[in-house]
Amino acid sequence: MLTPKVISGIERQNKILLWINQHYRITIGEVCEHYSISEATARRDLETLAATGKVQRVHGGAIAIDKAPPEMPLLQRQVDQIAEKQRIGKIAANLVKDGETVFLGSGTTVLEVARNLKERQNLTVITNSLSVVNLLSDYPNITIVCVGGLLRPSELSFIGHITEQVLAGVHADKVFIGVRAINIKEGLTNDYLPETLTDRAILDIGQENIVVADHTKFGRTSTVMLVPINQIHTLVTGVETPVELIKEITKKNIHVLTT
Repeated sequence: MLTPKVISGIERQNKILLWINQHYRITIGEVCEHYSISEATARRDLETLAATGKVQRVHGGAIAIDKAPPEMPLLQRQVDQIAEKQRIGKIAANLVKDGETVFLGSGTTVLEVARNLKERQNLTVITNSLSVVNLLSDYPNITIVCVGGLLRPSELSFIGHITEQVLAGVHADKVFIGVRAINIKEGLTNDYLPETLTDRAILDIGQENIVVADHTKFGRTSTVMLVPINQIHTLVTGVETPVELIKEITKKNIHVLTT
């Protein structure tokens, strides 16, 4: 593992960063053991690295921050983490009651939420997702409000100025939205600016904002800031998401459901 020796603080921090990037995480105890330093010094080293955005501080240590890779088109992502997304969709759908108005965003995980809403009665679904419209259009117990605009073919979603104008005139009890990357410090980030602007407008219409995300979205950052993490109310994810991250997120007064 790491070789203990007397080195400067900067050199030690660089070596700690290298270890975290290679092995994803390190504990305060490991830093103390391998560099023969106190817990206070180990904490300062990790906090220094976290303050510069190089690692993410979690209870008992730190973990790596990954840059989210470019997102593949929706149809190519449908089989990715499918079992986890199906579990998330089922649990998230349980949050919806008969008679409510909900907004369903685009993306494969939100689509799994939609699959579990077919039995709801007197439900109104507002959506900018063509996939959601196609999935739920045959159910007379569900009223669909399609938010039009510029079609983004890769996501089969409507975005842009027209979409945002329509959103300004509607309200939802609950908003369900997916996201490209989630980082406690950097918040929610996406990789496409025009869609991110529409997503911000979507989050403005909900009484409760619910993010559905599989474990691969966590501890990463993407190109464009969506909102700080404390602007969501509920997070639904899989048990594959690291427990340390879940604990840190709950400290932000966010209700977290795992499945």
